[in-house]
Amino acid sequence: MFSKILIANRGEIACRVIQSARSMGVRTVAVYSEADAHARHVALADEAILIGGPRPADSYLKGDRIIQAALETGAQAIHPGYGFLSENPDFVEAVTAAGLTFIGPSATAIRAMGLKDAAKALMQEAGVPVVPGYMGENQDPEHLAKAAKDIGYPVLIKAVAGGGGKGMRLVEDPRKFAEALASAQGEAATAFGNAHVLIEKYIQKPRHIEVQVFGDGTHALHLFERDCSLQRRHQKVIEEAPAPGMTAEMRAAMGQAAVKAAEAIGYSGAGTVEFIVDGSKGLRTDGFWFMEMNTRLQVEHPVTEAITGVDLVAWQLRVAAGESLPARQEDLTINGHAFEARLYAEDVPAGFLPATGTLDHLVFPDFARIDSGVRQGDTISPWYDPMIAKLITHGPTRAIALARLQAALEGTQVAGSVTNLDFLGALTRHAGFKAGDVDTDLIGRDLDRLTVQPEVSQSAVALAALAASGAGQGTELAGFSLWSPVWQSVPLSLGETAYDCAVARVDDRWGVRIDGTELSAEQRAGAWWIDGKRADGVAISTRARVSVFGATTVHFARHDPLDVVADGGAGAGVVLAPMPGLVKSVFVKAGDVVEKGARLAVLEAMKMEHTLTAGRDGTVADVYAKAGDQVEAGSALIVLEEE
Repeated sequence: MFSKILIANRGEIACRVIQSARSMGVRTVAVYSEADAHARHVALADEAILIGGPRPADSYLKGDRIIQAALETGAQAIHPGYGFLSENPDFVEAVTAAGLTFIGPSATAIRAMGLKDAAKALMQEAGVPVVPGYMGENQDPEHLAKAAKDIGYPVLIKAVAGGGGKGMRLVEDPRKFAEALASAQGEAATAFGNAHVLIEKYIQKPRHIEVQVFGDGTHALHLFERDCSLQRRHQKVIEEAPAPGMTAEMRAAMGQAAVKAAEAIGYSGAGTVEFIVDGSKGLRTDGFWFMEMNTRLQVEHPVTEAITGVDLVAWQLRVAAGESLPARQEDLTINGHAFEARLYAEDVPAGFLPATGTLDHLVFPDFARIDSGVRQGDTISPWYDPMIAKLITHGPTRAIALARLQAALEGTQVAGSVTNLDFLGALTRHAGFKAGDVDTDLIGRDLDRLTVQPEVSQSAVALAALAASGAGQGTELAGFSLWSPVWQSVPLSLGETAYDCAVARVDDRWGVRIDGTELSAEQRAGAWWIDGKRADGVAISTRARVSVFGATTVHFARHDPLDVVADGGAGAGVVLAPMPGLVKSVFVKAGDVVEKGARLAVLEAMKMEHTLTAGRDGTVADVYAKAGDQVEAGSALIVLEEE
């Protein structure tokens, strides 16, 4: 076994690897960018090495600097985590050439599965079922359009070197094929340095079911399946294991196909074989097709660990150190059910835009497994994936595991950045999902219902006003006035709704005025009671907002009554950057006439492309940004002439 390893990654996966390595007595070396100097993974590791600037290309993608750090610190092996260099065969070869061990598959195996078209051809040869599609070298747009027509709409455009939903577009109308193709190729070129795509038939009522495999270079086994059908824009949101409705026959067929795929390329380490499954008539042995193989540990691996009791990271280290498979197929069994929910800093009402911010308050329940790379006080950086944590729950049945996930989400408190917490909670309450009736289109079909903003109760507003005023946080006489009560103005807002609030000490209680209505508040046993009823939730006041956590989360903005806010933005015809990012393209120039909804620019942030469109008809007055510019959130990019 190794005595020291370097982890070529950051965030929660780096912390996860450190945890298993430490339990095995293996010392760890973290690498970090300038933006991650105070990150959690740096604090957890035994040693830490600065490798470059905040841009991934200047740090976490600099393979030579990472290898140098391993040699300098005496590390014997490198664990790649997921993302960044984890599926880069050139990096694997450089690691081994330096006399180090790569904790993962060989460069040959990664190359075999790295390009989706070649991988599908290989799987066909190995007898693994694949989806009908075009995987040829001809990338001429007209040729690809004809291939799509021959396959039959709807079709999926997928980057051959892709993963994580990047470079992927669903096209249902042939008239929109050209635009979708250009967008997919552009995103693929940025994310993977390869603009080539393949076209495949889009399966009706598709389910995404993947099989966890593990090999030692000669033999492989599977650790059953995970259902990852709950997706938004091809990004997984909630995963579970085992898959709802799975039969013994289907599990055996999918497991055998996955093992066959792994052994066909001499696979070593942890990998995932992803299948697209036709769920329209239940799970059938003739209704699943190979989609791709991820030659690394997956984000959702904890649900497999929960139902099998296997530490997959520990297995990775053991096999990389020369051991054979730590178990036999017949030794593995399924115990209960598990879920994982991905908690992100993102603005759901604004279309799930990635968000940044300082985590002024961060609390998780102690009955769930929490995999996180951040702590209270940390900042969500614009340079990397905005994941805050993964919440994992386990139970003897699916219903119990799901109920525990719902409770875990309700017990999670995040202040300082907007998150998808309420969206995740809504998913756990969705009737179809609770019944196990899932497919990859579920979120898209019911997005409006899943993202509806609940009515805000007066109790929630009162809690926010009390927290913002500091009521109940001082001495017994805090807020006391000898004569009449002194009311403290506490202006709050939620979106476009403003709340004129005030708080005062009234005898032995507190008074709260909300738009002229007065409520009575008192503290009993650590909780607020509003007008004689216990308030459902707790409020946390931070610098710019007050967050009320209960069945749902409400983030009120705090306002200084002396502040004067200038009107502008969309009403003035100004197109602003919705987040920090890189201007990828600008499609207009001063003098151009545009219609409402016209594409004006593309902003790349957190590894995704975001199209900025015109909010109204008009003429472009000024363009303040060009391709290649790095801009901050709120920066004016394009201005339309006044109407």
